[in-house]
Parts: sequence; C-alpha cells; structure tokens
Amino acid sequence: LVLDSHSLLEFNQLIKSILDKNLEKSYWIVAEIGELNVNQKGHCYLDLIEKQDNYIVAKNRATIWSYTFSKLNNWFADRTGTPLKSGMNVLVNASVQYHEVYGFSLNIKDVDPNFTIGERERKKQETIKRLESEGIIDMNKSLVLPLVPQRIAVISSETAAGYGDFVNQLETNPYGYSVVLTLFKSAMQGDQAVESILQSLHRIYDQEDDFDLVAIIRGGGAQTDLDCFDDYELCSHLAQFPLPIITGIGHERDNTITDMIANTRMKTPTAVAEFIVSGLMDYESKVNSLYERVFLRATEIIREQEENLNNISYRISMLGQQKIHRAELKLNSIANSIKTLPKHFIERHSNKLNVFEKTIFASNPKKILERGFTITKINGKFAANSKEPNSGDLVETTTKDTKFESIVQ
Repeated sequence: LVLDSHSLLEFNQLIKSILDKNLEKSYWIVAEIGELNVNQKGHCYLDLIEKQDNYIVAKNRATIWSYTFSKLNNWFADRTGTPLKSGMNVLVNASVQYHEVYGFSLNIKDVDPNFTIGERERKKQETIKRLESEGIIDMNKSLVLPLVPQRIAVISSETAAGYGDFVNQLETNPYGYSVVLTLFKSAMQGDQAVESILQSLHRIYDQEDDFDLVAIIRGGGAQTDLDCFDDYELCSHLAQFPLPIITGIGHERDNTITDMIANTRMKTPTAVAEFIVSGLMDYESKVNSLYERVFLRATEIIREQEENLNNISYRISMLGQQKIHRAELKLNSIANSIKTLPKHFIERHSNKLNVFEKTIFASNPKKILERGFTITKINGKFAANSKEPNSGDLVETTTKDTKFESIVQ
C-alpha cells in the first residue's frame, strides 16, 4: 500500500483548496462562445473556446445562473442589438469554480458589450481596408443598371417575411409591369449563411445571360445576425460580380459591407421592389416621350407633304389646262389649214413620195446584184473600207446567186 495516496474525493478537494487559495475572485477573459444552451430553469450553459487558424486551442465550460443571466442577457442585447449566442466574441468576467463531482468550470458574472461591439467593428474595418487595397470595393458600383430591369435573380430565404413583402410589392404594382423573379434559396444568417449565399452566386453566374440584376433580400434583424454580410469572402465575390447587385438586407440603421460594395443599397426588401418598379416607370416614360416626339414629327411631316401635294396638284391642274388650251388652238389651226390646202399641193407631194419610193427600191442591194454588181469583203470588212489587200488576205465575194472566198497571193 502506497502511504501518500489519496482518494479521488480527497484529491479533488485538494485541487479545490489550492485553486481557492491562489486564484483571484474573478478574471476578465476574452473568448468565443462555442455553444450556448438555456435550460428550463433559466440557467445558461456555455462552452468558451479560443481558435487559432480555425482550430480550437482552448476550451472551458461556463455557467451563468438564471438570476444573473436574465438581467445580463437583456442588458447585453439592449447595448449590442443582439443577445448572447454561439459564434460571438465576448469579454466576460468569471470566477473559477472546481467541484468535486462536476470538475472545473467558470461562473460568468458580467459581460462587456463594448468589447463585442468593438471586436465586430474591428473585423469590419479590416475587411473594408482589404477590399480597398485590392482595388475591388467599387467594382460593382461601376456597373450600369439595366435599361429595363425585368429578369431578377433573388438571393433570399423562401420563408423570410422580407422576401414575401418584396414579391407582393412587385406582383401588385399599380402599373401592371411584369417582372420575372427567380429565387435562389439561401440561408441568410448563421454559420452556413456565407457558404449558402456563395453557392447561389455561383449558380447565378452560370446563368448570367438570363438575368438583368441580382437582388439580395433579407429584412431586418439583430445586428449580429447580419455579420455574415461583413464576411470578406462573400463581399469579395459580390464586389466583382458581373451583374449589378441591389441589397435590401436590413433596416435603415443597419449598414453592412455588402451594402457598401453593392451597386445600389436600399433600406428594405420593399424599397428594393419599389426601386425596380421605378426603373420600369423611367423606361416607360422614356418610351412615351420618344413616341410623342415621333408622333409630333410625323404629324408635322404629313402636314408639310399634304401642303406640297396640294401645291403640286394645283400647279399640275393649271399647267394641264394651259397645255390643253394651246393644243386645242393648234388642232383648230391644223384643221383649218387642212381644209384650205389646195388639191394640187397634195398631189405634188404625192408625186414626190412616188419618186422617193422608186429611188429607194432601185437602191435595194438585191436589185443592184441583179444588175451584175458584186459585194466584196476583205478579212470580213467591206472593200471600200479596207486598205490595199496583202498576200494571204481572205476575200469574200457575193453575187446574185452565190458567194465564194479567195486568198490573195
């Protein structure tokens, strides 16, 4: 038997005694809330963790008893806009407790909300500076909004009240505009939100030509519920996305980095719908304005052409009447001349015509050939037009009854 051995209870009591004697009553500790559960009695049980490169390097159980938790959680939520929850970085004041049965744990007595607010803001500023240094923070803002925003890719939770308001506002718009909405279902808060939204962006990118713009719809909520919209990876993708991004992810008091880098930031989902409707109204107004201008100009041209036609018609009418009058006078003059022509004048001219006819008949080539003449061509040209023939020239001779060829030697 070992003389200095202890029972487990004695050993645990020794540890408890040493801790009680050597530790302060409480310590301020920086940690992340790994898990948080509240039982039926109102006691809050937490796992406090510390990470390095996404690996847990330290972990402790902690407790906030119901009396303290009720007041502390409400006060914290009032200051930060959100209650205590998993994934939150906190600065807590806790005392060390060691129980012989339940072992080591921390009893949280206070939480500093300013630390949580400051930590969130610090991370946010780091992300903004990184986007600025990479020169991408204003890329989406530089995109030109579509002339007619009718094909909208929507990133939202299907059950979100904000999404329902957005759809209702568009479908019941008083102008009867038709808008095609395609929902890409995504988690809009929590640990899975960033990855879920990124997956939706990738799917939209694969169908880029099918959409005019992207609307990110969520609605209001606790400020820390919107932390995913300050994530660097998400904001980097949004800033460089090839389609204009319109956000409606929070109330007016909320301003995330996603809002900052988006092409257009609206306060609420309903405001996004109104913005889209206003874009359609603006396009319709431009079309109507062009229609009015075309109509007025067309009316003016028609009036001018009608005046021109009337003038031309009048001129043609007057000119026609003048020509008809002159023609009538001429015809009357000719008729009078015909009536007064002496008969011998007609006969004289008739004789001349007979002479001309005989002369033309006598000049007929057939008649000339019948009188013994021939027609001669040298190398295909009439002899009268050819130079003196040379040896080897082809001579073609045509008589009344035949045609023959000769070679000049």
